[in-house]
Amino acid sequence: MNQRHVLLVEDDPSVSHIIATALKAEGVIVQSCASVAERDALISTVQFDLMITDVGLGDADGISTLAAVKEHDPQLPVIVISAQNTLNTAVRANETGAYEYFPKPFDLDELVDAAEQAMRPQNVEPQSAEVDDDNLPLVGRSPAMQEVYRMIARLLRNDLSVLILGESGTGKELVAEAIHNLGHRKSGPFVAVNMAAIPADLIEAELFGHEKGAFTGAINSAVGKFEQAQGGTVFLDEIGDMPMHAQTRLLRALQSGEINRVGGKEAIKLDVRIIAATNQDFPKLIEQGKFREDLYYRINVVPIDLPPLRDRVSDIPALAKHFLTMAVSEGLPQKRFSNEGLKLLQYYGWRGNVRELKNIIYRLVVTAREDELSETAINQILEIDQPGGERGKANYRFGDQVKEIVAQLYLDQSNEGSIYAHALERFERPLLEDILARAGGNQIKAAKLLGINRNTLRKKLTEYGIDPTLLR
Repeated sequence: MNQRHVLLVEDDPSVSHIIATALKAEGVIVQSCASVAERDALISTVQFDLMITDVGLGDADGISTLAAVKEHDPQLPVIVISAQNTLNTAVRANETGAYEYFPKPFDLDELVDAAEQAMRPQNVEPQSAEVDDDNLPLVGRSPAMQEVYRMIARLLRNDLSVLILGESGTGKELVAEAIHNLGHRKSGPFVAVNMAAIPADLIEAELFGHEKGAFTGAINSAVGKFEQAQGGTVFLDEIGDMPMHAQTRLLRALQSGEINRVGGKEAIKLDVRIIAATNQDFPKLIEQGKFREDLYYRINVVPIDLPPLRDRVSDIPALAKHFLTMAVSEGLPQKRFSNEGLKLLQYYGWRGNVRELKNIIYRLVVTAREDELSETAINQILEIDQPGGERGKANYRFGDQVKEIVAQLYLDQSNEGSIYAHALERFERPLLEDILARAGGNQIKAAKLLGINRNTLRKKLTEYGIDPTLLR
């Protein structure tokens, strides 16, 4: 077997050393460089089996310059790694023909496995796309959201059925829209249907259409949602509320790839992608006989688990600022957050998730008298009590947080033997974020306050995906 040769383009010496060491342990020859100029010089003289490249390089952008690499060697597989952990980065990596994208911090074993797979023969056809972060529907760089971005990027060139799981208000429809608008069906229609909002006796006609006289009141023929979405995407929101008789008809349509209007005999060939979403527990629905198990497996080809806002607290500042910008674009007055006010938003429970955060921001913009949204102004809206006050609806004092988190970890049997590690992770992140905010985002000052080495702090920030610039 010929020895494999990998080009590693990474300007962080420590990251480069770790990746190179892991690959060499697998018998791979690794040649490292730290810039696009060095990369191009090496590619012109050496035949590589794989390139692993960072995005943020000193002399150029690692993704935007991939066209030159592909022009020289169209078959060279590329793995992109990046600390620019946005949906934009994941999509750009995918659309430039990258074999895989890993946001930092990444699992080293996963990276090595991907490298092994990538060095097998690949037939990748690069595509070009320009995506503006400001126009993307999803905001946040937390590790939880990075996984969502990676999954979205993998779905853009295929028509696999997707099931989006998540609590109410987490943005399931935004994920569905992102898959459609960034994918190969973006020129077709996106048709959203809320299963919970349609009367049970009308749902089949609503989805599949009906012929004139098919039932009382059907004075004309009508096109259903599936026909309206031909060439595009059907988004079936709250599919867990779909009545059983409609589930049977939907399953038949998915199996055959065609539908019949209610009261009609002609089969209509379907050309749609199916994306479904629910906030319900599907195994429980199936156990209770409220949802067909065979339909569940049909729609759950690729699941995307959208995290609640409480599990992506580090995204709250970016989301809050994003909603301020949205409010201004809709004609509301310009406002800004104080550092204390922005930090306070991270201590709220957000049971309504991102939807609740957006509503609160808009309410603040309308009701606050000052241009600066202070801790006091936000306190009044959130109804969070001052220290020593009575317990309010959103009182998330530290002691209460400890009890709630421990209770959750204890009740989840899969955490047995690792409660300490899980609890430490849940407490350490808010501690680091709070001290960093108090230090104005200054890592040297924060490290002194914490009594730890600056390199240790930097490692922790990378581990938790905390961006110090958002806490200044």
